[in-house]
Amino acid sequence: MARVPYDEFSMLHENAAEFSLPFDEVPAVERVTHALADGRVLSGLKWGTTPPEMVLLHGGAQNAHTWDTVCLAMGRSVLALDLPGHGHSDGGGGDPVSNAIDLVGVVAALAPTASTLVGMSLGGLTSIALTAREPERFSRLALIDITPGVNQAKAGHITAFVNGPATFESFEDLLARTIEHNPTRTESSLRRGILHNAVQLEDGTWQWRYARHRDPMAPRPLDHGSRWDDLQGLEIPVLLVRGMAKGSVVDDEDEARFLAVTKDAQVVRIDQAGHSVQGDTPIELADLLAQFADS
Repeated sequence: MARVPYDEFSMLHENAAEFSLPFDEVPAVERVTHALADGRVLSGLKWGTTPPEMVLLHGGAQNAHTWDTVCLAMGRSVLALDLPGHGHSDGGGGDPVSNAIDLVGVVAALAPTASTLVGMSLGGLTSIALTAREPERFSRLALIDITPGVNQAKAGHITAFVNGPATFESFEDLLARTIEHNPTRTESSLRRGILHNAVQLEDGTWQWRYARHRDPMAPRPLDHGSRWDDLQGLEIPVLLVRGMAKGSVVDDEDEARFLAVTKDAQVVRIDQAGHSVQGDTPIELADLLAQFADS
């Protein structure tokens, strides 16, 4: 079976073209890694030539490339990390607290002066746990369509996709399933996403990168109530960007509780975005994050 070539930085011009962003040359972006004390290696993408001023954490079953268009639009020095067990990072516990523990040293090494932390979905819950554990590390936190109020009912459409087949016979099979679960996204964007988020095995079949570390028998509880306590203890400004279209996992009750427990809280609703705000409306999100970082 023919091998599908993959160069992770060769498709950035497509991201730019899809959203009418200028693209005269490939921007300064490189893959960086950091080894943990136990030998595991975590990976990410460093954008820009100066120390990162912002750290981006993706959602479950995603990877650092989910932020590509946002990073192109912002034009800032940013570190977008692959969470443990995702993208090019080695595996980990998978829950927000385990992720946060793993990321403490990574952030200190690769983005020691970053002031803004941004987390989407699982990355958002991880961000809450990380800021609670390291309260002096960041001066701002942005949560992308996530609160600790997420549960199985709200995230059922996401877990149904993630818990799908372990392997796929062809790239076309993988693309068809992805299109089925993301009907509002362009085929070209989904094709790019698959190439970043899946790997072709030696026999020609395909597997999600995160599936390499997934135990299909392990329970995946969605009880993150203790993260509300973490939010309540934060002394920094916290921005919640809430998608209002189909697929969002944040409801009015979550938003109200977020505003009630968070000392310095702000909510921005985006009508055209679902759960994946960075994929649905990346230009709007880039503007919001830039304004928040500079506020």
